[in-house]
Amino acid sequence: TQYSFKEVFGTLVVQKELFDVVAKPLVEDLIRGKNGLLFTYGVTGSGKTHTMTGSPGDGGLLPRCLAMIFNSIGPFQAKRFVFKLDDKNGVDVQSEVDALLERQRREALPIPKTPAGKRQLDPEFADMIDVQDHCKVEEVDEDNVYGVFVSYIEIYNNYIYDLLEEAPFDSIKPKWNSCNTPVRNGDFVPPQSKILREDQNHNMYVTGCTEVEVKSTEEAFEVFWRAGQKKRRIANTQLNRESSRSHSVFIIKLAQAPLDADGDNVLQEKEQIVLSQLSLVDLAGSERTNRTKAEGNRLREAGNINQSLMTLRTCIEVLRENQLYGTNKMVPYRDSKLTHLFKNYFDGEGKVRMIVCVNPKAEDYEESLQVMRFAEMTQEVEVARPVDRPLCGLTPGRRLRNQAFREELSRKLELRGGPVGAGPEEQSAAELFFQSFPPLPSCELLDINDDQTLPKLIEALEQRHKMRQMLAEEFSKNVLAFKTVLQEFDSSIASKENYIQGKLTEKEKTITGQRTELERLEKKIKTLEYKIEILEKTATIYEEDKRNLQQELESKSQKLQRQASDKRRLEARLQGMVTETSLKWEKECERRVAAKQLEMQNKLWVKDEKLKQLKAIVTEPRAERPERPSRGREREKPLPRSVSPSPAPGAPAAPLRPRRSRSVGERWVDHQ
Repeated sequence: TQYSFKEVFGTLVVQKELFDVVAKPLVEDLIRGKNGLLFTYGVTGSGKTHTMTGSPGDGGLLPRCLAMIFNSIGPFQAKRFVFKLDDKNGVDVQSEVDALLERQRREALPIPKTPAGKRQLDPEFADMIDVQDHCKVEEVDEDNVYGVFVSYIEIYNNYIYDLLEEAPFDSIKPKWNSCNTPVRNGDFVPPQSKILREDQNHNMYVTGCTEVEVKSTEEAFEVFWRAGQKKRRIANTQLNRESSRSHSVFIIKLAQAPLDADGDNVLQEKEQIVLSQLSLVDLAGSERTNRTKAEGNRLREAGNINQSLMTLRTCIEVLRENQLYGTNKMVPYRDSKLTHLFKNYFDGEGKVRMIVCVNPKAEDYEESLQVMRFAEMTQEVEVARPVDRPLCGLTPGRRLRNQAFREELSRKLELRGGPVGAGPEEQSAAELFFQSFPPLPSCELLDINDDQTLPKLIEALEQRHKMRQMLAEEFSKNVLAFKTVLQEFDSSIASKENYIQGKLTEKEKTITGQRTELERLEKKIKTLEYKIEILEKTATIYEEDKRNLQQELESKSQKLQRQASDKRRLEARLQGMVTETSLKWEKECERRVAAKQLEMQNKLWVKDEKLKQLKAIVTEPRAERPERPSRGREREKPLPRSVSPSPAPGAPAAPLRPRRSRSVGERWVDHQ
């Protein structure tokens, strides 16, 4: 059996090569504001978790994605709590002062802190995140600030649980006593299943899920490993010693907002914030219970795992059918929490990629065929949709200009040793002014009759007072001039604002008209789609009728052909019978004609004989006339009969006629 895939990786492929081909484009799209979804799919024990997390010394896809994100946005990260996620799958932005107050308030609360990236890492996973290639995204928008949030959930028995939620250790499995009943413990609080909701943009999210803001790869992976991976449900089966009994989803959210026109602070506009996310999903392996020998809870877990994977397959098949045949069948997302959570990705909200893990064991042959058949089918589904990013309207390069200005300001301050003046003329006038101040004379009185020290001090103070008045007058003039400039600037800004407001009003009217036109066109499209659907149904009915009529026509034509052939056979048969009958009657007629001719000849011969006899009788000599006997005597004495020759053989016998007595002149004899 042959299957075709976009890329095939052998057993000796390292994690970096797999990451560069599969996951790196998803990270690039994440930083550019697009969503991404990455699955690892396969039979149990085929290496899905190893592909996602990796091993010591060779990190998997998840740590490499985190490293690439922070290598790319490291210098441009916002301070903690500048971005705040709300409970409706949105994000807010606040000023750095509010963020500082938030940090101080959080530090004062007696709550466990998120893992810090500066402390020493746990050697259990330190080698997994030690990525040496320093991969990063090129052309990152430097005029934006970024914030990274991570969350970790699992889907167990079709219920969603938050793995980062603060809960007692081993709260998933309560303690059992000898009577096989759970121990009543007031401190034990079982984890609550989370609910899926839809935000205002029709994106699905998990309500009340813990989302932690992280600032480094180490901090993010420590959250994943310590807080989440330790709580994930695994069990020992016949096929895998550490078999995942749930689908785990690690979600990386990236919030980015532009800097203001000065390039110093974050722009305080929520509409300009772009929130994108990358979901890394480690699916539980499909398995057959007759091979795993699962019982009890393991059997129930396997049933739920297989059911969710079957729902995923059904959704992909319906999407493929809708795409190939242009149908509009409803995709059954709600049949499983897994497909319901990622409904938006299948509707075109982001790029979806799937890694199929295959174990070459002979025992996994049937399951591997099913997995590869499904994975090959998913390649034919394309539901991409463009994502519109909000336009900022500010000049690019603001951050670099702000940094250059600060560096130049610091350099001037270092050269001058004080604040920088406004211009060269004002600097020289100020220097001359300060140099023109008369030095204060000595104020020490050594003699009661000293009349020179106080007048000199009074004169110096008067001169300083006059200079102060001159400075105050000049400052007032400058203030008035500056106020005039500010008023002119305000009026120009007001006029520009009015002009911009008018333009915005016109644009809004245009947009409203375009929206109305779009709604009209959408309604028209829906009407046309409905008409097309009706026409397709009508065409289908007509085609069915056409096929039926064609079949009926073909059957009737075949029947007519059979009748024509029967008619031809009957005509041939009748023709043969007519020919045979005509020949028979011809022969019969000839026979009858011959018989008739022979009969006529016999009759003629008989007549000739009669005539001869009659002639002989007539011409017989009469010597004397005998007496006429009486009739009684004639009757008593019969006359002798002459013997005539027999007729020809085959001639019909002449009918017998009764004889009667006649006179001598009329007597005649009939012969047989």
